[in-house]
Amino acid sequence: MSTERLDSLLGAVAEVAELAAGTAMRWFGKDVSVETKGDGSPVTVADRTAEEVARAWIADRFPRDGVQGEEFPPIRPDAKRQWIIDPIDGTKAFVRGVPLWGTLVAVCEGEQVLAGAACFPAVQELVNAAPGEGCWWNGVQAHVSQVASLSEATVLITDDQFLERPERHARWRALTQEAGVVRTWGDCYGYLLLATGRAEVMVDDIVNPWDAAAVYPLITEAGGVFTSWKGVSTAFGGDIIATNGALAGVVRDQLREES
Repeated sequence: MSTERLDSLLGAVAEVAELAAGTAMRWFGKDVSVETKGDGSPVTVADRTAEEVARAWIADRFPRDGVQGEEFPPIRPDAKRQWIIDPIDGTKAFVRGVPLWGTLVAVCEGEQVLAGAACFPAVQELVNAAPGEGCWWNGVQAHVSQVASLSEATVLITDDQFLERPERHARWRALTQEAGVVRTWGDCYGYLLLATGRAEVMVDDIVNPWDAAAVYPLITEAGGVFTSWKGVSTAFGGDIIATNGALAGVVRDQLREES
């Protein structure tokens, strides 16, 4: 482990994300048993072991901080600083041998995200960001695209079946009629594509803090805009509209809900 990388939270989130992602990779492409959680989502030994490794890393280096993760109960929930972990974002892809999954790690104080990282070991990509420090993609500064026309834009969603509210579904469908390319390269992989200029819009209907906290600074530090469907700039709104800067206004005009 590089001490230099731990001099800042920007380096720390990348370090633990890589460690946890590498742990999960040990099971990728193999026949793993899949359990169904109470909310209907899948979980495997890879999810749980990767989160345990991340929690141990945090406990060793930041013992006073709290930890929130998808697979286990919170630790020190009253601590001022909280680490938020999704060991495998995209477990449905993971168990099918699809490489578009990642490990997400964020560190926050309240609803302020201090740093975030997403590691995609199956495609060998790492992106991390912190306010005022930029967004970094495999060590090179990342930027959203400059595409300013929906007709030229790549528009992504995790799964439009989850657009359960009829009014949301109608708005989304209207947007896709104007878009150049519409794909479901979703989960955290969609935010990677947006932050690195390979897509222009990424939308999610329902998210938890561990889905959103890490990717919030990736988008904003790369020059994009990240809000809830109500237009609030937050990682804790329960849903997401993320765009490059050039299309932020037009996309939100079509999708945004009134408060």
